[in-house]
Amino acid sequence: MKKDRFYLTPAEISLEAIETGVKKVKTSTINQIILAILAGVFIAFAAEGSNMATFNLLSKPETYGLGRALAGTLFGTGLMLVVVAGGELFTGNALIIAGVLEKRIKITQLLHNWLFVYLGNFIGSILIAFMMNESNLFNSGNYGLGSMTIQIAYGKISLEFMPAFYLAIMCNWLVCLAVWMAYASKDMIGKLFAIFFPIQLFITSGFEHSVANMYYIPAGIMAKSNPNWAMASQLSAEQLADLNWVTLFTRNLIPVSLGNIIGGTIFAAGAYWFVYVRNNPDRIIVDEDKDE
Repeated sequence: MKKDRFYLTPAEISLEAIETGVKKVKTSTINQIILAILAGVFIAFAAEGSNMATFNLLSKPETYGLGRALAGTLFGTGLMLVVVAGGELFTGNALIIAGVLEKRIKITQLLHNWLFVYLGNFIGSILIAFMMNESNLFNSGNYGLGSMTIQIAYGKISLEFMPAFYLAIMCNWLVCLAVWMAYASKDMIGKLFAIFFPIQLFITSGFEHSVANMYYIPAGIMAKSNPNWAMASQLSAEQLADLNWVTLFTRNLIPVSLGNIIGGTIFAAGAYWFVYVRNNPDRIIVDEDKDE
């Protein structure tokens, strides 16, 4: 990077992403899990905070779009915390595929990282969902927040497989672009702005993020056990029964996680590796033995 620039070019971002991926897979398993739990907590904080700010707006058709836009302005805080404070996020770690394509990272290292980061993200998200339920904050707005929490969770497990899959592709395409652009900036303000706008766009659009859903759906599953919140949701007993730990995975996390992987690996990291790194004479080549 030239000394008179405070940002990286697209080609330089691509090389930075590869180096970052190499460092991520070399992180010890216990540290990956701890950082992943923190990232799950950060995204869950963003999810519950955006719900608190918008539950009244989201409950009315005439203000629904405004509610989505407001949620988008708050939700980016989660990824900002991950990138700046430190965390390992499953969706963002789709970018590690660039290192695999460049033969700097083994596919087994990638899968190891994804597995333990996914697990850690889930633990962190569940922790905040549990605390929110125990805090009685879902009583807010005459049970309105509890009601909306259950409705959001039910809406997510009601998605059909392919729509959820495509919503997830578009989601992580934007999330990974946010992380990708954050790599470009060498100052705090630049990183925060790089994150803010793509995340605002994905939340406003209503796309599906697997780690966020690790909060949204479990929070609803837990909240439905409260009769006041369940009654306020106006869901039938059959619908409430349909919202459970099995449908969390079968009707949402499986298609959404797969879509998130495609969005991040092919449309973000893969595309930029193909354009900027594959035939770039300035790319960094490292002996494979040094990475083992």
